[in-house]
Amino acid sequence: MNITADTNVLIRSVVQDDLRQAASADRLLRKAELIAVTLPCLCEFAWVLDRLYGFKRHDIATAIRALLDARSVVVDRPGAAAGLAVLEAGGDFADGVIAYEGAKLGGDTFVSFDKQAVKLLQASGASARLP
Repeated sequence: MNITADTNVLIRSVVQDDLRQAASADRLLRKAELIAVTLPCLCEFAWVLDRLYGFKRHDIATAIRALLDARSVVVDRPGAAAGLAVLEAGGDFADGVIAYEGAKLGGDTFVSFDKQAVKLLQASGASARLP
C-alpha cells in the first residue's frame, strides 16, 4: 500500500502519547511500501513537536532526519533540507521551506516581518529582507 501520511499519524508514531493510536500508526507505517510526506506535513510536524510537545530544535531535526532516512519515505528532499538548515540555525523549519518553495516558483527575495527568519536566510546566502 502507498500512503500519504497526515501529520497526526507521524506525531503519534514519534511521541507515543496515545498508545492505541501509536500502535496503529506504527503498524501502518511499517506495512506501507511508500509513504508520501508533503512539505506542509513536515512544517506541521516541526511546529507540533515544538509548540505542543516542547521538543528542542535539535530533537525536532533528529526526528525529521530519522523520518527522511526511512527507505519507504518519499519527500521533496531539497525542500526538507532547506527547512532543516533554518531550523538548525535557530529558526523555524517552515521559514526555510517557504523560502525554498518561493524561489522554486520564481520569487527572487524572501520577504517577512520575522526579523530572525530574514537574518538567518541572509546568513545562509539567500536574498531576504523586511518589508
